[in-house]
Amino acid sequence: MAYKIKLEIFEGPLDLLLYLVKKDHLNIYDIPIAKVTDQYLAYMELMKLLDLNIAGEFLVMAATLMQIKSKMLLPAEPQENQEEEEDPRAELVRRLLEYEKFKEVAETLRQRELGQQEVFKRPKGTDPVQIPQEKEVYFEASIFDLISAFSKALEEVPKEVFYEVFKDEFTIEEKVHQILHLLLERPSMAISELFKAAKNKIETIVTFLAILELIRMKEIVAVQKGLFEDIEITRNKNNIIPYERNNKRETN
Repeated sequence: MAYKIKLEIFEGPLDLLLYLVKKDHLNIYDIPIAKVTDQYLAYMELMKLLDLNIAGEFLVMAATLMQIKSKMLLPAEPQENQEEEEDPRAELVRRLLEYEKFKEVAETLRQRELGQQEVFKRPKGTDPVQIPQEKEVYFEASIFDLISAFSKALEEVPKEVFYEVFKDEFTIEEKVHQILHLLLERPSMAISELFKAAKNKIETIVTFLAILELIRMKEIVAVQKGLFEDIEITRNKNNIIPYERNNKRETN
């Protein structure tokens, strides 16, 4: 696959580990390292399949997980002194806990910033303004949520021979325009709908890459009502006008 995508939203290996732990409701203090390692490597394979630019830290973490897994599979060596050997997972757990705290603080600060943007002081002498009803809250989906949805979509595609070269009938550029056209007709749509409309595995992959490209271009945002729930895509309101102007220029 000659097409490569580099995303600003692409999180690091600790984000992926936290995602896997929370997705399966695992105990972070007692991580089933064999299960998590297998899932981590499966996500790595999907990233390679999509030709996503994988940072070196992902490969380092993969090696670390495999090393911990091998240590835990080996029988414990008899110790002359009675000191208990440290759990091979201890350092990884410490890093995950510290990173999770960092992310929580960063998210709290981000929410405060967003809250301040919604605060407007009422000038003196003006009538009070009615507060609109609260809108339904959505959360931005992570890259790993998107990859997870893509993985499920691949499982549902009928088994067929996979070709490394894309057929001309499915191009990322055409899919980008097709998705944007659909979002002009409706405010949002589930990405599962796009995957179900794909005719085969190649079109499923092209559709997923087109979604990633639109996120990178800040043309759309991927959101979900709750953690690990269905993902919907919607137009990025901050970028609608520039895109439509560009379209008019291209058609002129």
